[in-house]
Amino acid sequence: MTEPILRPATSVDAPEVARIWHAGWRDGHLGSVPDALLPERDEASFIERAPLRVADTTVLEVDGHVAGFIMILGDEADQVYLDAKHRGSGLASMLLAEAERQIAAAGHDTAWLAVVAGNARARKFYERSGWSDAGLFAYQAETRDGTTDVPCHRYEKALTL
Repeated sequence: MTEPILRPATSVDAPEVARIWHAGWRDGHLGSVPDALLPERDEASFIERAPLRVADTTVLEVDGHVAGFIMILGDEADQVYLDAKHRGSGLASMLLAEAERQIAAAGHDTAWLAVVAGNARARKFYERSGWSDAGLFAYQAETRDGTTDVPCHRYEKALTL
C-alpha cells in the first residue's frame, strides 16, 4: 500500500464516493432508520447526490483509488465514510482527524456529527476518538419531498488549532 493521500474531491471521484457512501450507509443504517427513508437511499440517490457535494468533499486515496471520504458543512462532519475493505487499517482515524482539522481551520471551536442510534460500531469509534455523546435528537434527513426525522446521537468534540 502506498502512502494514503488526502485531497479535495473532483468530479472524477463522484462515482467512487457514491459507491462507498451507498454501501456504508446501508451497513450502518439498515434496521436503524424509519422505513420511509429506505426508498430515498437507493443506489441511484447516492449516484445523484455525490456530484453535488464535490465542493465540500475530501477524499482519501490509497494506491490510486478512493478509499474513503469526508463531507464538511460548517461545523458539522456531515459524512465520514471508509470503504469496508479498509476497516481496521487506521485510515478512518486519518479521515476523522482531517474533518476536525478542516472544521477548526474554518474557525469553529466545536465539531459535531450525527450517528444513527443503532450504529454501535460507529459510536464506539467516535468515542475512542475523543468525541462525546451529547444525547439523542431527531436528525432531519433530506428526502425528495422534504425531510424525515431519524433518531440519532449528536457527537461533539472541542477543537484546537
